[in-house]
Parts: sequence; C-alpha cells; structure tokens
Amino acid sequence: MPMNLIHRKICSSEKWANTVEERLTPWLSRRDLGDDVLEIGPGFGATTKVLLGLVPKLTVLEIDPASSELLRAEYGDRAEVVEGSGAEMPFEDGRFSAVTCFTMLHHVPTADLQDAIFAEAARVLRPGGTYCGFDGQLNLRFRLLHIGDTMNVVDAGTLPARLEKAGFEQVDVELRPKELVTFSAVKPG
Repeated sequence: MPMNLIHRKICSSEKWANTVEERLTPWLSRRDLGDDVLEIGPGFGATTKVLLGLVPKLTVLEIDPASSELLRAEYGDRAEVVEGSGAEMPFEDGRFSAVTCFTMLHHVPTADLQDAIFAEAARVLRPGGTYCGFDGQLNLRFRLLHIGDTMNVVDAGTLPARLEKAGFEQVDVELRPKELVTFSAVKPG
C-alpha cells in the first residue's frame, strides 16, 4: 500500500522503533501469545523486533515486496518472512497460537478487505488463539502524515461486531481518543 516519503522516513527511523518498543512491550506482556505467532503487515519491522524478543516462533506476512526484502535481510535468520496478502493468507487452518497486526489496518484500502483479514486471522488461528493489535485513529497529525497514502481508518465503534462476524469471541476494543484503537479477540475453542 502506498506511503509518502515523510511517512516512510518516520516509520523506518530509529526514533519510531524506540517509541514502538516502549509502547508495545508492556501492552504485549499482558497477553499470552503462545508458541507460534503470525504478524500481519510489519512494514519496516519495528514491531517485528519487539515480537522477536517475546515469542519463541514468529512468522511475518508482508504484502510489499520491498518491505519483505528488508525484513528478510534484517530478521530472516530469526523469523519466517512470507510475502503475501493478509486477505488471502498462504497458511493452513489452525496453525498459529496468535495473530497480531499493528498500525497497518488503516493502509488496507477498503472495509471489505479489512474484514477479509479478520476472517483469515480467525481461519489460521488455533482454537483458543488470540488475535490482537492496534491501529491509529483519525486526528489532524495522523491525516497530515498520510497525505498521498492509503488511509482507511478502522471505526472503533463497529470493530467489535466486525470481529465477531469474522468468528471471534471475547472481543475487547479500547479507544484512546484521537490516538489508537486497541483490540483483542479469541477464536472459539
């Protein structure tokens, strides 16, 4: 999905990686991700770096060929890097103990494709597995950062019903006004 130059520079910066690590590590420490985790849409890999320190086995699924190449060069010895779409995942049913996605859903151009990602996350999760993540919310700074980018912000108000429709239960969505929507859900089992 297209990203403008400023957005790419920020998301590939060390400052952004440090911010992600500072915010993501405590959030993830409150979740049991299990032994075989999938990350959807890691982009430049700031979240991947954090996950690698927390989970025994990590697979990342990235749609952008250039980002996939960067991820393989940086993390390919510690994570399986797969190029492909979260809406059509090349993994068998019930493989993963957890599926994550961080600050990538707003780059998915339509709600239907976001819903396909939710359904695919449910399909590739083991029964009892967790799907969790967070994404940005609309505010002036977020809008300015995305000029010329794909930006389809997830509606926090409709997200619980969308996750339930995809097959999840125990859905928990938290909106931090004008900043983030966080979510977690469990595949029945």
